[in-house]
Amino acid sequence: MKHTALLAGALSAAIAMPAAAQEVVLGIGYSDYHREAAEDGAQFALDYLHAPFHEGRILSARFGATLEAQETGDVFAGVGISGVIDLKNDWFIENSVMPGAYFESSAGNDLGSTFEIRTLLAIGKRFANGKAVSLAFSHKSNASTADENPGVNSLTLRWHIPLGG
Repeated sequence: MKHTALLAGALSAAIAMPAAAQEVVLGIGYSDYHREAAEDGAQFALDYLHAPFHEGRILSARFGATLEAQETGDVFAGVGISGVIDLKNDWFIENSVMPGAYFESSAGNDLGSTFEIRTLLAIGKRFANGKAVSLAFSHKSNASTADENPGVNSLTLRWHIPLGG
């Protein structure tokens, strides 16, 4: 019961936050699959990050969603949590964990299951107008929940666009 009340409070606070705290993140990068038979290629990403449900002095946390597509036809969609650590001079570090569904375009790009988890670590710089740029390293794998777990790593240049306000 206590956990339900905390979750309800966090969700209410998130909904009450100003719309400007939300953002869309567009990314373009390159994905390197671990299997030798895999087809590496360009990656296009779209993330939606909701208003923070927690804002501390330097750490904020919020819910988010991602949609990633490889030029090879592979697609990943996930939802999860993103955290941001604010550094000096408008620099920041972002970390997210987003479980979701992965659909491969070929047997060589199979990651072992439809269930995959994207983890992301980025460093970025926010500008006076609220927009930001970041460079992210991400990894998708099924965390050994399937018999095979080859994984894929991506390096992505990202453009953060605030919504509202």
